[in-house]
Amino acid sequence: MGFKIGDKVIYPNHGLGVVEKVEEKTILGTTCGFFHLRILSNETTVLVPVANVDNVGLRRAITDEEVERLFQLLGDGKIDNHQNWKGRFKDNSDKMRTGSIYDMADVLKSLTFLAKSKSLSFREKRMLDRAKALIISEISEVMQTTAAAIEDRVNQALEKCFMTKARNAQRAVARAANAKAAPAKAVARTAPAAAAAVTVPRRQARAS
Repeated sequence: MGFKIGDKVIYPNHGLGVVEKVEEKTILGTTCGFFHLRILSNETTVLVPVANVDNVGLRRAITDEEVERLFQLLGDGKIDNHQNWKGRFKDNSDKMRTGSIYDMADVLKSLTFLAKSKSLSFREKRMLDRAKALIISEISEVMQTTAAAIEDRVNQALEKCFMTKARNAQRAVARAANAKAAPAKAVARTAPAAAAAVTVPRRQARAS
C-alpha cells in the first residue's frame, strides 16, 4: 500500500500518525525506503520501512461510513468472553497488534464488560485503556470532533451493548425453560385423552 507525504495513517499500538517524509537510508550496505511518521498523541517520530508496511499493519484511517459501522459493532451485544486469563490475554494482544480498529473494538467490549464483574490485572487494565484511547483518537480525527464528545458516544454504545447482551441472555434462559416445560405439558394434555380411550370399551361392554 502506497502512502505519500501528508497522509494520515494508523500505526498499530501507536495510533494516528502523519507521513512527514519518505526517504532512503543505507543500513549495513542495504538501501531501503522509510516512511517518517509523526505520532500525534505524543509527537514522537517513527521510521517504518516501506517494504514492511503490510507486515506491521500500517493502514489509512477509517472513513465516515466505517465510523458508523464501528459504533454498530460496539453496541451489538456480542462479546468475546474468555474465562482463562492466559488465553484471553493472548487473544486480545493478537487483536491489538493487527492495528484493525474493529479488533480493538472487540478488545474494548470484552475487557470493559469483564471489568464490571471483577478487577482487571494491571496488564489488562493498561490494554483496555490503550484500546479505548486509540479508538477515540482515530474517530475524533476522522469526525473532526473533540475526544470528550467521542468518548461519550463510545460509552453510550458500550452500555447499549451490555444491555443487549443481558436481554439476549434473559431470552435464552426463557427459551430453555419453555423447551424444558414443553414435554411435561404435552404429557398433561394427552393423559385425559388416554384415560377416556380406556373407559370406552367398558361402556360398550355394558351396552351389549
